[in-house]
Amino acid sequence: MESPCILVCSIDMKTGYCFGCGRTSAEIGAWTLYSSEERRSIMDSLPARMETLERKPRRETRRTRMARERVGGE
Repeated sequence: MESPCILVCSIDMKTGYCFGCGRTSAEIGAWTLYSSEERRSIMDSLPARMETLERKPRRETRRTRMARERVGGE
């Protein structure tokens, strides 16, 4: 199943979009329930959404944590 997730799971409180993929938390939660056409429609809107994000997430992202744990064994 195609997904825009890049394991940067942090929601911008201003826009409601994920800093990593641009989806809303509701879209992320229902992703597997959408048809291929619905997922494609959402994915087509993501680049424009990402342009509205003004900053990077402040907390450690899931991707960063996983990489750190893989390398450092922390």
